[in-house]
Amino acid sequence: MTANGMRPSAGNLVRLCLEVQPIGADSLYKCTVYRSTLLAVNRERKEVQFFVALWKAAPGHAFAWWALVVLRGVLPAVVTVAFGWLVGAAADGTSLTAPLVFVGIGFAVSLLVQPLQQVVTGNLGNLMAAHLYGRMMALCVAPDGVGHLERPQLTNDLTMARDFDTGIMGPPLDVSLDFIAGGLAQLVTGVAAAVLLFGFHWWAPFVMVIGWGSTHWLLRESGVWKDRNTDEVRTAQRHADYSYRSAVDAAPAKELRLFGLAGWVIDRFVSTRRRLYDLQYEATRLREKSVLSCLALVVAANVGVIWLIAHEANAGSLSTARVVVFVQAAIAVSQLAFGGLNWALDGAAAPVAALLRLEAVAASAGALRAGAGLPAPRRAPQLEFRSVAFGYSSGDGPEGDGPPARMVLDGFDLTVPAGSSMAIVGQNGAGKTTLAKLLCRLYDTTSGTIDIDGVALDDLDVYDWRRGVTAVFQDFIRFELSMRINVAPLGAPDEVIRAALADAGAADLAGGDLDVVLSKAYPNGTDLSGGQWQRIALARALCAVRQGAHVVLLDEPTAQLDVRGEAEIFERVLAATRGCTTILISHRFSTVRLADRICVMDRGRVVELGSHDELIVRRGRYHDMFNLQASRFTDTSPIFDDDGMEVIHERL
Repeated sequence: MTANGMRPSAGNLVRLCLEVQPIGADSLYKCTVYRSTLLAVNRERKEVQFFVALWKAAPGHAFAWWALVVLRGVLPAVVTVAFGWLVGAAADGTSLTAPLVFVGIGFAVSLLVQPLQQVVTGNLGNLMAAHLYGRMMALCVAPDGVGHLERPQLTNDLTMARDFDTGIMGPPLDVSLDFIAGGLAQLVTGVAAAVLLFGFHWWAPFVMVIGWGSTHWLLRESGVWKDRNTDEVRTAQRHADYSYRSAVDAAPAKELRLFGLAGWVIDRFVSTRRRLYDLQYEATRLREKSVLSCLALVVAANVGVIWLIAHEANAGSLSTARVVVFVQAAIAVSQLAFGGLNWALDGAAAPVAALLRLEAVAASAGALRAGAGLPAPRRAPQLEFRSVAFGYSSGDGPEGDGPPARMVLDGFDLTVPAGSSMAIVGQNGAGKTTLAKLLCRLYDTTSGTIDIDGVALDDLDVYDWRRGVTAVFQDFIRFELSMRINVAPLGAPDEVIRAALADAGAADLAGGDLDVVLSKAYPNGTDLSGGQWQRIALARALCAVRQGAHVVLLDEPTAQLDVRGEAEIFERVLAATRGCTTILISHRFSTVRLADRICVMDRGRVVELGSHDELIVRRGRYHDMFNLQASRFTDTSPIFDDDGMEVIHERL
């Protein structure tokens, strides 16, 4: 922003410079500042950003690509001059050998340049895509936290930067680059032809350039370069892509058929795609007034210059050869006209602009508070949550951050003794999974502290802390790799991996072959059910315990297992994690009751705390929830004590 609050657009900056009167030292200083800001604005144009990224992606290929663009653009002017030379030689009765050879060489080179450029363009497009994907991966994984990946305000840019080369958001980069190369070559052809017109009259090229160049400026004002990738358009693109994926991916196939949704999905895709096209058309449609203005300028320029060439030719002022050159040049200036370059460049530059916007905010959005960097405990620690409050960003801030929209945790207090197990239960949205994210230090608390053996978690080295933490999340990762890598991605002895699989009840999966690929997309690969995958995720966590992890987080670790398998597996898990500080988040009371203590959460706070038996006796919220679920599976059977008296033994 300038001192008077005016937005520093190119037009405003030029106007401000022109308004500076008189031209004194202070005024010159102001113009210098405005000029620097103008250059900065131009550097921020996404088209400029695109070509800068193109050069960074592959300097050698980019140089060759530009060289071929210029050669392809200049060749028509060279052939025009050669053809004029040939006509002049024929008219003068001189030897035609040299001009014919020149024309032949120019024609042959022009035939070779385009296919050669297509090869270079294809390679450059692939290198550019790899470069952008590499930058995207770096910005996604670089921050210590995950806030930049979960902020709704960044979703459109994340989608654009992630899927730009799939053909869904627009043509792949190698295709777009081919269009761009053709458009730039046409511009060079028009400029080279205009240069030839200097041999006719000094003002002729300016008249023709203004005439044909007006198509860019006037039609641009109608929105050709403007607002074609607004949030609304990108949201429509995302909806259309989602509808398409619903139809072609394997996961939804069962329910589409079972519920007869095939026609509905297709109709939804058609409607969302039509909505996308309507938005793009509205953003890029040409106003009739601009078209008529362009037509008037183009007709006036061409009629004026060509009429004058004809007039001077009739007067004998121009030779036949010069007439041929100037007429062809006047026609070739039309290559400057508005064409497909703007559209292709706009689409190709959009992911680069999205990536740059993400790079500007990702580090701060995913950053964690800098602490003292103290070493983490090497044993099972005591965890203490003290007045912890947390809320996800509302996105109302200047960079999509802003104050929390809603506090997920609000005054949360809880102590988990070292080496004990704590189960956390509560309704959906109570903040249970958020608690796990905070403990893994994927986010920082909004207020309050999490103490680890009396030391604030913020003050521990984040990587050292995470080395001692293992977890099973609800949305655990599934590697399309071998079982060995799924259980121990960073490596472990085979005996440790097999022991972890046995603890998770997965020793017999895929015949116990650690090298089998867990995906049918590969030769001899195998697919697993949801419950089997959950056992693999448990094995990964237990393998980490065997390698030194001492804090265990289990977020719905047995949700996809049957009741009998769940109880069996969780008993094994508790045995394998004995001596660790374990937090279990679950809706299954058959597993919850096995924990040392149970915490009941509601609206981000602890409302009940105690062992299973203590909470049942209190007949509070836990008692009600237990009766609603677990008591349905209670099996009562008579057993007898040492005195022969019958007692009731409840078991799940």
